Amino acid sequence: MSVHDWLERMSTAGEAIRYGVIGTGMMGIEHIENIRALDGATITAISDPNADSRAKGAQAAGLQGVAVFEDHRDLLSSGLCDAVVVASPNFTHVDVVGDVLATGLHALVEKPLCTTIPDCERLLRLEQQRPAGAITWMAMEYRYMAAAAELIGLVHEGAVGTPRMVAMREHRFPFLVKVDNWNRFSENTGGTLVEKTCHFFDLMNVILRERPVRVMASGAQDVNHLDEDYDGRTPDILDNAFVIVDYPSGARALLDLCMFAEATHNQEELSVVGERGKVEALIPANTVRVGRRGEHWIGGVEEYTAHDPRVQHEGLHHGSSYIEHVLFAEAIRTGGQPAVTLADGYWAVAIGAAAHRSIELGRPVELSELMDAELAANTQYTNNDLATTDLATTDLEGASA
Repeated sequence: MSVHDWLERMSTAGEAIRYGVIGTGMMGIEHIENIRALDGATITAISDPNADSRAKGAQAAGLQGVAVFEDHRDLLSSGLCDAVVVASPNFTHVDVVGDVLATGLHALVEKPLCTTIPDCERLLRLEQQRPAGAITWMAMEYRYMAAAAELIGLVHEGAVGTPRMVAMREHRFPFLVKVDNWNRFSENTGGTLVEKTCHFFDLMNVILRERPVRVMASGAQDVNHLDEDYDGRTPDILDNAFVIVDYPSGARALLDLCMFAEATHNQEELSVVGERGKVEALIPANTVRVGRRGEHWIGGVEEYTAHDPRVQHEGLHHGSSYIEHVLFAEAIRTGGQPAVTLADGYWAVAIGAAAHRSIELGRPVELSELMDAELAANTQYTNNDLATTDLATTDLEGASA
């Protein structure tokens, strides 16, 4: 069935979008639970090479009427799905997503896009051959956390003037255990600054509406996983880092990551400063602070709680994955464009890879050293892209404190 036929069937008959989920570990089940909370959506198939994960995925999907596959290629060729979610381990993405892109199925791809820049570039080239109308959406749910979405909207509306400095802090718990401990080694994840913090690099790009030029980083593995042993190997994943990202306009962004800092109040703290003032977002408190120069002073800014009334399922990410699925489903039903593209995922991975390279070499790294020049040039923001990053449509409700 063609993409046009799917759109016709769903719009005329009001039929549910049929989802397949590839990879039913922790994040796959998170996606299953969000899809089940959607109106007009049903899970018809799952796949995972791990028997235990398949059983858990089938249980989460509701068992009855759900086809279960060991191989994702059998799911893709089954004819049971209109859309698929790829939530398999990072190192599998280049092959799994490559197979998905060869179909006409709509796809939502969990972050990171791939573990290396060349693998991302391979997928971008494959995407260029996608059937017309097939939506490929990069999962970057941090954009849709209520306080973060409010911050992005305020900055784009001019609340700080021209943004000059962006700072992001994530102080959190160590990496959780995944199936077969695949996430304990950088060769499988792409490294902490690809696996974990591609979300924040994506937020930097969205807030500034630019692609970066240079990355400088310092980081180490100082505390976590040092006493773990897997077949004689000790994990090699960083647990803390500072990353500075420079942009063509002269704006700069900073990431402060610590993964042994669970003794904290807010896991994420975002701030953007320009000549007119400062905006902050604190998560999970969902607190937003707005300070305007000439009106506010230290300790006396406007403060309120951000809330997205559309959230029907909180899940593991404060409702942001649910909103992501709402928007993905809406794009499928209307024939719209993805708000988050594989190009966005590519740049987020590139920043993380450049940060790891900077730590290794002890110097700043130009993105041009690592990225294909033609693809980098073709994936810069355009005026149309800027329109899709405007989150004013989130209809957030702020209650003044």
